[in-house]
Amino acid sequence: MSDSARMPAIFFGHGSPMNALEDNRYTQAWEAFGKQFPRPKAILAVSAHWTTRGTAVTAATAPVTIHDFGGFPQALFDVRYPAPGDPALAARVAELLAPLPVGMDQQWGLDHGTWSVLVKTYPQADIPVVQLSIDIEKPPAYHFALGQKLQALRDEGVMIIGTGNVVHNLRRLDRDASGQGWGWAARFNNAIRKYLQEGDLQGVVNYQSLGQDALLSVPTPEHFLPLLYILGSKAEGDVLDIPLDGMEMGAISMLSVVVS
Repeated sequence: MSDSARMPAIFFGHGSPMNALEDNRYTQAWEAFGKQFPRPKAILAVSAHWTTRGTAVTAATAPVTIHDFGGFPQALFDVRYPAPGDPALAARVAELLAPLPVGMDQQWGLDHGTWSVLVKTYPQADIPVVQLSIDIEKPPAYHFALGQKLQALRDEGVMIIGTGNVVHNLRRLDRDASGQGWGWAARFNNAIRKYLQEGDLQGVVNYQSLGQDALLSVPTPEHFLPLLYILGSKAEGDVLDIPLDGMEMGAISMLSVVVS
């Protein structure tokens, strides 16, 4: 880590909600993250599963666990992640994003994009968590710029996490797929990974320039955009690492990125 006082920023390829219950190489890596880095004072999460018009943060003191999915075993609906909220952090986020208006949301809680990874990384659920919504009407560069404005939080004891998937096309899932999956998915994932390894963050922001592979891999943007907040929060001198990758069911990339 380039600065011992600076918290990392992490993009989790979160994949299936069932990862919250399972023990696999992805969840084992998430558990390792929780042990590898200093304990944060609080966590700011950007999840693929909270999209809005405009921008909002969760400001409740006790955010609820949201089970925003269907067709899974009852055990998954029984999971609770009772982390406290942090209204002061919500206000600080609004301050950093000014003059952008930021709503203080009392209704939304922690959706599965957030809790399915944190239940592995910080299973005690004793670190305050605030979620920031994704304004789905804005272009990729807008979200990268918001990440840049939030960078200061990392020097204030706050870990920033984004959860989504670089490739996420539920209509093209192949449950019998193994290895790299569909050619377009592998090509897109490899191209994004190459941009990351070369430090070409604008290449990632401009992912739509990858043409048909991008259209198939990112048919809707919400699972890709959380990555841009993490890249935007990268400070000068930070190291970017890709500790985890893999393609599930042909069309879901589990690539994860750590900025520290």
